[in-house]
Amino acid sequence: MSTSPGKQGRHTAGAFDIRNFIGLLLAIYGAILTVYSFMPGGQAPEKTGDINANLLIGVLLLVVGGAFMLWARLRPVIVPEHVEHDSDRPAGH
Repeated sequence: MSTSPGKQGRHTAGAFDIRNFIGLLLAIYGAILTVYSFMPGGQAPEKTGDINANLLIGVLLLVVGGAFMLWARLRPVIVPEHVEHDSDRPAGH
């Protein structure tokens, strides 16, 4: 966990932000589709109207995955350091 500059006691979610996981998964799928689009069996122009759909969607997934990771970097989730506990609840609940 990293500390935000100038804000003592405030931490960001960092690598555990869900947007990083989503972005990484989308980027991996995009990379797989992009590589597959250059293989001999990866193109089906007769089915897609002469458009390389695997390349198009692969690049789109790479861009969206990168956008998710950039979003997580630019607007981090702030995790409170101290969480108030109910005095009625036993410890650990």
